[in-house]
Amino acid sequence: MRSYSADLTPPWKKQAPAPEVPADPGLVVEEPGTGFCGAVIRCEAGTVTLEDRFGKHRVFPLEPRGFLLEGRVLPGARPAPPPPHPPRRPAAGSGRAPGARARVARAGRIYVEGRHDAELVEKVWGDDLRVEGVVVEYLEGVDDLPSIVDGFAPGPDARLGVLVDHLVPGSKESRIAASVTSAHALVVGHPYIDIWEAVKPSAVGIPAWPRVPRGQDWKTGVCRALGWPHDNTGAVWQAILARVTSYKDLEPELLGRVEELIDFVTDGGAA
Repeated sequence: MRSYSADLTPPWKKQAPAPEVPADPGLVVEEPGTGFCGAVIRCEAGTVTLEDRFGKHRVFPLEPRGFLLEGRVLPGARPAPPPPHPPRRPAAGSGRAPGARARVARAGRIYVEGRHDAELVEKVWGDDLRVEGVVVEYLEGVDDLPSIVDGFAPGPDARLGVLVDHLVPGSKESRIAASVTSAHALVVGHPYIDIWEAVKPSAVGIPAWPRVPRGQDWKTGVCRALGWPHDNTGAVWQAILARVTSYKDLEPELLGRVEELIDFVTDGGAA
């Protein structure tokens, strides 16, 4: 009968295969084909870069020969897994989970003045609005707001919130807002002439929004003053909107009013 010393492995007991290990930076391995031994510097595009003790770099494919680690053959080092990404927070900064199932739309609505207002609200509060089941629609101005509210016929289970531009004492908008008296409709606004101005100047790389003389179209005047193309304000707005990544890029006077409308429409409202 053959005997085996304690430091030998009997032939019927196969050595367990070496597990794959992440090619973490600093892991020291040997490439068996060349005998090059070094620490992992980086791992990308199916290759691994090793650096030996003299600072020399060599690039090797991750497969198929594998590498030697402490004398054992590895079937192939794999790239280290990327660090887990922190959960994405909604742009509005709320605690509502991004990607949560959208609620069936409520009967209640939020109206804003124009397309740009609606696009900005969607970009920052879109996640929250879907979770709460709130639909935002835009008007072509608020001159006919009292009749629009009457036509909507707001009630306890169908509340209506309206966001108005330039809602300051003595303005035309303030007089229109005061004419809406339904207990189930809430009209609030920000002090800015246009929703563009509710974006912080720092977000778009300007020191301040320029003052435009009364009687001039505000958007056109702003574009001229800043040297932006004034004949395509829609394209300018898209460039501004692209700079908005979260609520931090907006003025507090707008943030508070939109949150107020969302709370009003969802407070006790039925889906």
